[in-house]
Amino acid sequence: MSRILITGATGFVGRAVIAALRRDGHTLSGTTRQPDLGQGPGGIPLYRIGELGPDLDWSAAVAGAEVVVHLAARVHMMKERASKASGIHLMAHLATNAEGTMRLAEAAAKAGARRLVFMSTAKVMGEETKSRPFVEADKPAPEDAYSVSKFEAEQVLAEIAAETGMEVTILRPPLVYGPYVKGNFLSLLKLSQRAWPLPIAAIQNARSLISVGNLASAVAAAATHPNAAGETFLLSDGEDVSTPELFRRTAAALGRSSRQIAIPVPLLALSGWALGRGDTIKRLTQSLQLDSGKIQRLLEWEPQETLDQGLASTAKWFRANRDG
Repeated sequence: MSRILITGATGFVGRAVIAALRRDGHTLSGTTRQPDLGQGPGGIPLYRIGELGPDLDWSAAVAGAEVVVHLAARVHMMKERASKASGIHLMAHLATNAEGTMRLAEAAAKAGARRLVFMSTAKVMGEETKSRPFVEADKPAPEDAYSVSKFEAEQVLAEIAAETGMEVTILRPPLVYGPYVKGNFLSLLKLSQRAWPLPIAAIQNARSLISVGNLASAVAAAATHPNAAGETFLLSDGEDVSTPELFRRTAAALGRSSRQIAIPVPLLALSGWALGRGDTIKRLTQSLQLDSGKIQRLLEWEPQETLDQGLASTAKWFRANRDG
């Protein structure tokens, strides 16, 4: 068993990762920016930290940790335009996701941690697949500020690993869903419960997703399996779905039917650009598929939760908290 520090321990993914690692018997601690919390999920001790960035002192948090799981980040939202991968928008992401990660990794290596698991994103690979799913050997092509900053962090970590000998494992998940979800998938849940029809029936795409439970089990494997050292892994539930099918199955999990009308995708895209939501429509209509065969082969990891099971638990949480 290992002593493991989880950054972003009180967040959406952090809760699930803590649960998975606790089941395996590890000794856990976490970090939070919330000033009123002394304990995290499951009662784990928390270190209060400041704003993520190049000036943050991690020394107290990483002391004694054998493994560091780095989940904390400046997150991506669908409303953020890809064209903003420059200027102040990019600099803010780089300060948190790249420079902040560098400071953490340096502190962890200095404290004697043997491994750092970094939560990156599938968006590092690009925004769209065409003829086949992405595999790890494909050339990265990040487009927006979030994915550019995550890829920069990956490169920095590779340099630190080479200099210090600390093992680094990188995970690139697609869109994550599950209880306590925020951001884009929470917006999808809210749309799925409404009565008006959505103009998405003509979309013919395929997208990979991963439930937070499946992601947490992958993190647990990456944190401890000897074969994970120095590797990068793409992740998914293993079942790709179109945007219309995702809305149908999400609505069904909520006990509703998804009303959809067919508008040609070019017209939908034109309308999106006219309304200033072109990037949102682009992501809803494009395919983004991931081949997770590498992690299954090297770490003997398999998703334990199907898409429908994950949507059911997500819907149960959403119904209980929709007024919160």
